Amino acid sequence: MGSLDRTAVTSWVLYGLANTIFSINIVSFYFPVWVERHMGGTDAHVGIAFSASMVLVALASPVVGAFSDQIGRRVPYLAMFTVASVLATLFLGVGTLELALVLFIVANIGFQLAGVFYDALLPEVSTESTVGTIGGLGVSAGYLGAYFGMGVGALLLHFLANPHPWIFAATGAMFLLFAMPSFFLVERGQAAAGTRPRRELRKAWNTAKDTIKTLKHERPLTRFLIARFVYTDAVNTVILFMGIYATSEVGFPEAWAQLVLGVGIAGALVGGYSLGRVVDRVNAKRVLLWVMVGWMLVMAAAAAIPLLELDRNLFWVVAVFAGVSLGGTWAADRPLMLELIPTGRVGEFYGVYGMVGRFAAVTGPLTWAIIVDFLGWGRPVAVITLLLGIVVATWILWGVDTVGSTARHHARPIVEDARG
Repeated sequence: MGSLDRTAVTSWVLYGLANTIFSINIVSFYFPVWVERHMGGTDAHVGIAFSASMVLVALASPVVGAFSDQIGRRVPYLAMFTVASVLATLFLGVGTLELALVLFIVANIGFQLAGVFYDALLPEVSTESTVGTIGGLGVSAGYLGAYFGMGVGALLLHFLANPHPWIFAATGAMFLLFAMPSFFLVERGQAAAGTRPRRELRKAWNTAKDTIKTLKHERPLTRFLIARFVYTDAVNTVILFMGIYATSEVGFPEAWAQLVLGVGIAGALVGGYSLGRVVDRVNAKRVLLWVMVGWMLVMAAAAAIPLLELDRNLFWVVAVFAGVSLGGTWAADRPLMLELIPTGRVGEFYGVYGMVGRFAAVTGPLTWAIIVDFLGWGRPVAVITLLLGIVVATWILWGVDTVGSTARHHARPIVEDARG
């Protein structure tokens, strides 16, 4: 793709808007708060359900990534996993806590596996000189969509006596609505001639195993993936428990917590777009290191407010910087991964990238649940453990050699990676 296809870019960006509606409403806020405050659940219920779904996603991610390279198409599987997530989300608030947790696991698996195909479509809609800008635009549009999702949720919360089942159903409908353009307008090619999905799936399994084995020969990429495991562990845990932390630890009422989250989303929107543009001007690694410093400050302040009994209004400032850091993480993270991937193996290595992030999403929530519910040390201590993880991740990331890796892997334009 020598020049940008604006229709494809817009459709890809809209999918980022769609899946962030799911992430903010289901993973971050309304579902965890509903489980704890209205269904008699605990942090452990949410953390264990989320971790269980992420174990399955982590195991599947390398296989589906390699499969998308071999089959020659990504969008049909993006659509399939998205629809599965939507269907589970529509019925999330119907029935018992146990049923809700099972449906949450199904919805999150679909959401996360769809994300493997979505990330691997970035080279389809960008060029080497615009990958950071377009990736950042997708992040920012996503957080703009989060306002829409949170706004719909706030209206239902205000006007309905039992709003949460309706919030979950509305979230599923919005996810599907904004995702649909990407099903038809992003990927214009056809499946490779003579491909048989069952045979290609077997090949993908073998490819995934070989990919993991060859990581020992890709030292910069391996070091980055280790760093990603550690910082994603912390970030995913923040995303999962931010609503509970704001309401149950800092002391905001649920309505105020929505506003705090809205302020954070504004920061994410600005951070995703502006830092995405900086990635194109500087480099992804440097921007990601800046973001790690931002996370350190955020987590130190978040822990200090309840521990030192500081004014809870300081949490508004924490929310802004957390949002900027969150948007910046994803705006720099994907382009840095693209710099390190060998040519022609985007889907394959994005599967491993996804696996690393998903396994990280297993350990963080479980650690949080152990500290808060089983050891009884409290949520601020859990935040401090996340801070220590960010420090370790920054040290590992500092040693990633992007110069040698980029010269070796990208003698050809980055967009060729999507086509093999």
